[in-house]
Amino acid sequence: MQNENVRKAAVLIEALPYIQKFNRKIIVVKYGGSAMLDEQLKKNVIKDVALLKLVGFKPIVVHGGGKDISKWVAKSGMEPTFINGLRVTDAATMELAEMVLNRVNKSLVQQVEALGIHAIGISGKDGGMLKVTKKYSDGKDIGFVGEIQEVNTKIILDLLEKDFLPVICPIGYDDNFDTYNINADDAACAIASAVHAEKLAFLTDTEGVYRDFQDKDSLIRRMTIPEAEEFIQSGTLTGGMLPKLQNCVDALKAGVNRVHIMDGRILHSLLLEFFTNEGIGTAIVKE
Repeated sequence: MQNENVRKAAVLIEALPYIQKFNRKIIVVKYGGSAMLDEQLKKNVIKDVALLKLVGFKPIVVHGGGKDISKWVAKSGMEPTFINGLRVTDAATMELAEMVLNRVNKSLVQQVEALGIHAIGISGKDGGMLKVTKKYSDGKDIGFVGEIQEVNTKIILDLLEKDFLPVICPIGYDDNFDTYNINADDAACAIASAVHAEKLAFLTDTEGVYRDFQDKDSLIRRMTIPEAEEFIQSGTLTGGMLPKLQNCVDALKAGVNRVHIMDGRILHSLLLEFFTNEGIGTAIVKE
């Protein structure tokens, strides 16, 4: 029993310099993937974010909801369609996506509040936070999918100043005030860049970036911007990791100090990355 207590104390001591370093610093967590679907994982992610808040960090949660949207699109008798990984979003799908994302948003707020942390759920429409133009995929019209042009940080910074935890869903509008769905990775990067976040963490369904995805021993623990750009150009990356890594590079160039890609399916992955010497996943740094 005494050895167990000593081990627990050692863990707390290991976390101390990280708590000191990131006290009052803004941390953006992009929450998506399987960690949103498994109730136990969801509870633990929310606990991790709550702990970050309680030890002095300023977390912002940006969430997706793609799998939930696809489920409700199918329930409505429509066929989910994707082009180059982007959902084709007609007016009916956009209406459904906004309903689902707002439902997910308030559910996350409810779970945060249950832990004694005050949270506010907003979308990119609130306070004119996310202004977009229509996004095309290889020249193809994919409907109401937005490309972020501007982030108005006032509402986010006001909430942080008042000690609230912002929970943001990726919906924005254009100059005509038409509603657009935004890729949650894009939204997280744009928001992290605009608020000059110290860290941006992606919770994904993979351990990080692999040199060879088929070889699980080839996980890259740390990459610099030049290394990441070289890897992007190499043609090795496929699927959703390619735009995700490009987003990471863009965020670092725009002022974010460090970006992490980690497996959200691992219990307390956020705490393991932020508070331990070893960390998990892939960290992308400036140099």
